[in-house]
This record gives sequence, structure tokens and C-alpha cells, in this order.
Amino acid sequence: MKTKDELIDELLDLAFAEDLGDGDHTTLSTIPADAMGRSRLIIKEEGVLSGVEIAEKVLHKVDPSIRMTVMIKDGAHVKPGDIAFTAEGPVRSLLIAERTMLNIMQRMSGVATMTARYQARLDGLHTKVLDTRKTTPGMRMLEKEAVACGGGKNHRIGLYDMILIKDNHIDFAGGIEKAVERAKEYCRENGKDLKIEVEVRSLDDIRRVLAIGGVDRIMFDNFTPELTREAVKLVDGKFETESSGGITIENLREYGEAGVDFISVGALTHSVKGLDMSFKAF
Repeated sequence: MKTKDELIDELLDLAFAEDLGDGDHTTLSTIPADAMGRSRLIIKEEGVLSGVEIAEKVLHKVDPSIRMTVMIKDGAHVKPGDIAFTAEGPVRSLLIAERTMLNIMQRMSGVATMTARYQARLDGLHTKVLDTRKTTPGMRMLEKEAVACGGGKNHRIGLYDMILIKDNHIDFAGGIEKAVERAKEYCRENGKDLKIEVEVRSLDDIRRVLAIGGVDRIMFDNFTPELTREAVKLVDGKFETESSGGITIENLREYGEAGVDFISVGALTHSVKGLDMSFKAF
């Protein structure tokens, strides 16, 4: 299995392949090869910064000689006019790296900003907002990192690091009992130490999971806040609890006040506006 760094490196290879092609002909034709310069990352919109560490990887992917000086770290709240970092080196390299770096940083900062807004709605509660697998293909590791920068928690990274038995698994397996027992048996037979989460659609489903046992978390799928409160009481702390489906920033706190441990929100990564910023010479 590939590491996070390997996946990010492949993402950058693809990003530059689609942007650079056989060369940045505008830069090559207008900028002398020996020209040196400085640029700075200017914030143009209030939000939460994310992607500074990745920006350095992008710059050094183009040219290891570029020197970067960081003023603001990932996870910090920023406002228009803030300078996140400066970079100094060959002008051609700074220009070639600019758009790929901004695309990644704007996306990550947008995710971090969205996450911070959602988590702020849960202030004073023990409930944490979770991301999902509804991510941009190829950018999952970075978007998950951005969620953490914004104060949220990461759910499973992919299909490999947790067992999440959803409605389709249950229906195809022939019921909750069969799905859960097969998951536990699979882990035993294959030496897997994976957490098991089960999605439920009713209070009766919860009772069935409680009777089976051996899981780590129960996900309440498309429950109302009122039904969620009943569900939390029924589970009574025996397993972690999570709400999912039909949850917006407007009703988020209602679900948190119902007592769930986690609320998963696909909008953290699938409905995000990038944070405005620019990379300018100075």
C-alpha cells in the first residue's frame, strides 16, 4: 500500500503533467534563465489557512533551490492582507509552480474554513464533525489534512482502514446480523484489527446491533434530531454514535445537542469554495 507522501508525489506529478506539458512557453520566452526573484503568498479572504506544508513540496518539486520563509502556519485564522510565506529563487521556477500551488492551497484552505465554521456550531458540546469519502479524486489525503486543520476529525481514509457496514452491505448480506458476524469473522481469519461501524435506519436496527455486539460505532442514517436523541439514550454509551445524512450547518447543533459523538458532513469536501489568495512578486 502506498504511503501518504507517495500519493501526494504522484498527485503533483499529474498536476504538473497536465499544466506544464512540454514547457511553460510564456515564461520561457519572456524571463531570462538566470533571473532571480521573490514572491509572497497574500491572503485575500478571511478563513483558515491550510496547505503551507504542501506548498513547499510543490515549490521544491519544481526547483529544490527555492527558499521558502513561513510567516503563518497551517491551521491559523487569516484575514485579507496577511502574508503566509515568501519564496525566493529562479523566477522561471516561481512562475511555473504558481498555479499548481495556488490550486492546492485554495482548495485546502476552503475545506479548512468550511470545517471550522461547522465545528464552531458545536462549541460547548463534546460532538465532533467528521469528513467523509466524498472527496476530490487524487486529493483525498490533502483534503483530509485540511479538515484536521479546520478543527474537524477524520473518518476512515478509504475502504482499507475501517469496516463501515452500510445499507447496501446489509441488504446484500441478508440482514444486520449476518453482515456484522461476517465482518467479525473476516477480521479474525485475516488477522485484521479494524474498527467496525454499522449504519442503522431505525431504533429496531439499533436494538439488533446491541444484541449482536462486537462493533465500535453505530451510525444513525437520516434520523431526525428527535429520533437521534432517542437513539443515543438507547445505545447508552455502549458504542460510539454518529449522525449522518440530511445534516446542514443550520440544523447541525440540534444533532449535537441530541448527544451524538460524531456528525459526518460530506459538504466539508464536496461543496467547498476555495479561499481567495495570490502569489505575487515583491
